[in-house]
Amino acid sequence: MHLFSTTLYDAGLYSGYTDWHSHILPGVDDGVKTMDESLAILNKYEEMGVKEVWLTPHIMEDIPNTPEKLRSRFAELQTAYKGSVSLHLAAENMLDSLFEERLKTRDLLTIGEKEDMLLVETSYYNPPMDLFGLIGRIQSAGYHIILAHPERYIYMEEKDYKQLLDMHVRFQLNLASPLGYYGRQAKAKAERFIKEGYYSYRGTDIHRYAMFQALKHHPISRRLARQIKAITPIEG
Repeated sequence: MHLFSTTLYDAGLYSGYTDWHSHILPGVDDGVKTMDESLAILNKYEEMGVKEVWLTPHIMEDIPNTPEKLRSRFAELQTAYKGSVSLHLAAENMLDSLFEERLKTRDLLTIGEKEDMLLVETSYYNPPMDLFGLIGRIQSAGYHIILAHPERYIYMEEKDYKQLLDMHVRFQLNLASPLGYYGRQAKAKAERFIKEGYYSYRGTDIHRYAMFQALKHHPISRRLARQIKAITPIEG
């Protein structure tokens, strides 16, 4: 490895780490399919020093999970897993018409200990109708917003990111983005946002055990690794 490079693992990022975004609840979305793979990932988390994991399965029109269904599957995982990583259930909410319906009834899975934050996403290619109006309605309902992987939204321009930050939307970095896992554009955006201090949360967004090859072993500059490690969550 180059003198000026390291890995996120060697930089100590995963020691005591909280993963704010994962798809390891088995068989409920496009993430992990089996309980065995979920347990293998959790064992790997332990080996790497991870302390806590938020399980954030998709809820969207194409994957219309209900909180009740997800809580039931989460209870099964808790029964099967006997290790030391603390597990918490939330969701990654697509900002679509299904979300708007559930926002009205507050039928939502929050993230964070204070139960007042929502992890949300949009399409990578097109914004939802009235994005900023919807952000305002979510906040008026009493929720803080964490936007998942903002570096991956192709349609977003700098003025959009600035407006979201001005509206106190919090940004969550996918750790694989600055490693080049999602392509050059996402990598470049992630590196710039890290340097400019846009992020408040870090997540693996892990969907498969095979992602550990990048998350643990892919080289990254020491300076960038230090900046990622310094990202500090905002609670409440």
